[in-house]
Amino acid sequence: MLSSNEILLILIIVAAIFLILSNRLRTDLVAILVLVSLTLTGLVTTDEAVSGFSRSAVIVIIGLFVITHTLEDTGVVQVIANRIRLLGGTSEMRLIIVFMAVGALLSLTMNNIAAGAVLMPAAIHVGRESNVRLSKLLIPLSFGTLVGGMATYFTTANIILSGILQGQGLSGLDMMDFIPTGGLIVVATLAFMALIGRRLLPDRESVGQTISPRHLSSKLRETYQLDERLWEVRVPVTCKLVNTALSHSHIGSDLGITVVAIWRGQEAILAPEPIEIINANDYLLILGREERVRKLAEWGLIVGRENGYRNDRHDYSVDLTEVIIPPRSNAIGKTLKDLRFRNKYGLTSVAFWREGRSYRTDVGNTPLQVGDALLMVGPISKIKLLAQERDYLLLQSSHVHQPPYPDKAKWALLITGLVLITAIFDIIPLSLAVLAGWAALVLTRCMTMDEAYRSIEWRVVFLIAGMLPISIAMVNTGLADRIGLTFVNTLTPFGPLALVAGLFLLTVGVTQIMAGQVSALIVGPIAITAAQQMGVNPQAMAVAVAIGCSTAFLTPIAHPVNVLMMGPGGYRFSDFFKIGLGMTLVTFVVLLIAMMLIWGIR
Repeated sequence: MLSSNEILLILIIVAAIFLILSNRLRTDLVAILVLVSLTLTGLVTTDEAVSGFSRSAVIVIIGLFVITHTLEDTGVVQVIANRIRLLGGTSEMRLIIVFMAVGALLSLTMNNIAAGAVLMPAAIHVGRESNVRLSKLLIPLSFGTLVGGMATYFTTANIILSGILQGQGLSGLDMMDFIPTGGLIVVATLAFMALIGRRLLPDRESVGQTISPRHLSSKLRETYQLDERLWEVRVPVTCKLVNTALSHSHIGSDLGITVVAIWRGQEAILAPEPIEIINANDYLLILGREERVRKLAEWGLIVGRENGYRNDRHDYSVDLTEVIIPPRSNAIGKTLKDLRFRNKYGLTSVAFWREGRSYRTDVGNTPLQVGDALLMVGPISKIKLLAQERDYLLLQSSHVHQPPYPDKAKWALLITGLVLITAIFDIIPLSLAVLAGWAALVLTRCMTMDEAYRSIEWRVVFLIAGMLPISIAMVNTGLADRIGLTFVNTLTPFGPLALVAGLFLLTVGVTQIMAGQVSALIVGPIAITAAQQMGVNPQAMAVAVAIGCSTAFLTPIAHPVNVLMMGPGGYRFSDFFKIGLGMTLVTFVVLLIAMMLIWGIR
């Protein structure tokens, strides 16, 4: 019979999961509400509620954000990406393995999302030069970053599991706990991708598959079906819009169409400002549906040049580029109109690609989602300006963000190497090592303190620190004991290895619909308690659950790095399941083998 405290805790957990999955509230806000609720209901003390902010695990995560940011800003990652172009050649299989392997390598020291984001422009460039479709490269890259996270301590879920062990008075985890088991999984999944997985990858044209800058424009117009939507509209002398600013013309607000450019005599005004005045005899390059564009005739404008039809012979000499909305961008959930995007950057978004479909109407009024690929038009100087913004990821290699401190790359690499060495050999506590690395990076001018603070994903920090009291409450109320005992009683006849297998599969299932960080916080205390009840090594169980948190192969929403690849790769949800099922099975089998050979669990 459940106690009142256990029932109350279950209700709080269910409510939190519902709010996270429904996207009604931000996850970091949900975490704060959970923290407050657990305290007010007496399930945890005030000190226990705020203890997450002082946990060494949270300090390590903060330090890793700073180190990852520095590796980007000093150009270390860009150098690695450039080397890939030399290693890959033109062989499709070779490129698939190279990108997956390098993704895994970078994830040993970097956040998975950051590793995927910095390698994606390189994949697009290499795919363009070698004529290998991006749908063949980006899923292997994404999965590579995930399996790489299994082989290192520097993965958020892995750090959380170590903290949960320590919170229960047990020894935590270190690099050597993950390298042998995770390393075997990396090798096995690379072999799977080379022999089987690559044959399951879709062979599909996708956004960004280009050969040259000129071909870029024509290919993007083809991908987004712009040739069916671009119209020329003449402004006669008698039109009521003459001498009216674009912002006051109501063309966009009333009809949901976009003025991409204005042809005025011999002048082409690309991405005209909202304050641009419409003159008599101007030609407006309009993007929108035919029925909406035709309504402009009722306003006194003439659609087409001489015969009322679109002029397909006109040279649309506009600079086009693609922009991806990365995870944790401040643009998520906002429309381009909310962001005042056109006023701020001087670029017009003429279409966007979401889940295998292009949209070309009401682009500015659509809330942005992670992984949206937006087609931008405007002067190249404005595109380069946008490339410096971290809220947007540009795919065109000529516009990729240039590192501000390339001369400090050696210092950044040396300091990161020292932090890794201290972690592997446990010379000093890891939380102290990453803080020392932070200080060294600032002292060597690889970054400033202000840049360090800006590099920290505070939403992730508050999510983890706010949700950690759930683990404490599960132990305090006895809920972890109860659920753990259920697993033990069910799986005892099949032996300790069956318990590991059962809890790993539970973790994988939870991870497909929730972040691995949240999975670690919910399943972690149950798994560790169950291990103690059955006499299984709790550190081994923690490693198995941590790897389950990174086994996010079955759906794109299982991990942000998968979502990031959706638009550029032209993927569908089914593509991830088709390849991810095999990856999950390989991970599962190799994990059980590692549990027997390395951890001695039978």
